[in-house]
Amino acid sequence: MPSRNHLDKIRKNKKWTEEAMERALVEVKSGRCTVRQAAKQFGVPKSSLGDRVSGRVTPGSRSGPAQLIASADEDRLVEFSLYMSKHGFPLTKQQVVSFASSIYKRRHRRVAFSKLGQTWWLNFRKRQEKNITNQQADFVVRGKTVCMRKEQVNQFFHLLNSVMDANELRDKPRQILNCCETGFQLGRKRVIYPKSSSLGYKPPPGSRDHISILACFSATGEDIPPFIIYSKAYPGVCYKTQGPPDALYGWSDSGRVNSELFKRWFLKHFLVYAPKERPLLLIFDGHKSPVNLEVLEAARKKNVVLLCLPPNCSHLLQPLELGLFPLLKQRFTTLTGDTCTAEACFAVSKKDFTGVFKETYQAAKEEEGVGIVKEGFRKCGLYPPDHSSINNALLMPSRSMSPADGASLSTAAQGVPTVDDLTVAGPSS
Repeated sequence: MPSRNHLDKIRKNKKWTEEAMERALVEVKSGRCTVRQAAKQFGVPKSSLGDRVSGRVTPGSRSGPAQLIASADEDRLVEFSLYMSKHGFPLTKQQVVSFASSIYKRRHRRVAFSKLGQTWWLNFRKRQEKNITNQQADFVVRGKTVCMRKEQVNQFFHLLNSVMDANELRDKPRQILNCCETGFQLGRKRVIYPKSSSLGYKPPPGSRDHISILACFSATGEDIPPFIIYSKAYPGVCYKTQGPPDALYGWSDSGRVNSELFKRWFLKHFLVYAPKERPLLLIFDGHKSPVNLEVLEAARKKNVVLLCLPPNCSHLLQPLELGLFPLLKQRFTTLTGDTCTAEACFAVSKKDFTGVFKETYQAAKEEEGVGIVKEGFRKCGLYPPDHSSINNALLMPSRSMSPADGASLSTAAQGVPTVDDLTVAGPSS
């Protein structure tokens, strides 16, 4: 792969301009000059001018290899990147190249592999240098700490208020939704052994089956039927028969939501059961469930605004984490007859999980559960938007930025952190 310096050197060696080439071409076509004379007069290469005169090269076309992605698709990719940045999902270089590869494969279905790599990335950055920039994030906002800083919370609420005002959502709690994931690790029932007997092999912690629930509620306490995610494959339909009404089911190696599962949930489930009023505001932790082109296209088409929470904020900004999930896990523990804590093992099999969870999930439908969801939105300051609802004692003090800290985040990203941000250059509009 050619290095950035090598590509810059090639560009610098080009001493003529397209304007000079056009003027030379006019002179040759008018018959006032020969190709040689016009090339000398306007300082352009004779061979390049000859190619344009003969029609082998279209006037105004770029030199070098053909652009792998059409200009319209590249503009769409830039627009996608800017939207993601402004709504709290700044993309990394790897994500941009991955999305570009998806576009390329969509246009070239017979190609077995993508041709996009470092060379395409460097050329893309050069072509779009007026629109985007790739910056290094401050080390504090890379999600490495367990506490949030005050400036992160301030920046998020600034973004939240801007989005609500732009979409006139301040008095429409039914159109403001939060989705969040919680997990259940399935343990083994306890049995009695002689004290001196050897139990043999003990599975290491974390090796038990893991089941996740992706729940989504509005600020009025109304729900989207849950998404139940199993670890590894689940055989047949026996795992689905006794679950909550209209629940969605899926699986992943980790037993947690990933990009593909989130896309399936959003396109096939959320848009089906979400309120019909528009616009909708969907707030969630996008760093764990990264959106992709298909999700963004569908969201914009259906007038759904996606807003990302900063990382490491579940204890402050996730309404479901503050009340509903502890209630559900307490109910689950009661139904299973197990005395383990909410995050510990439960004496229930994977096959029986949906039946037990159906009874558990009824708590969210009851008056107490609805009230807890609404109170969670209030405590987090998400609805009504209220920065003062946050407990400042749980925040780390603000940290002043200095040149020694490295490149700062672009203001267009509204300060929502990530690593290697792809953000808008210059101030946001």
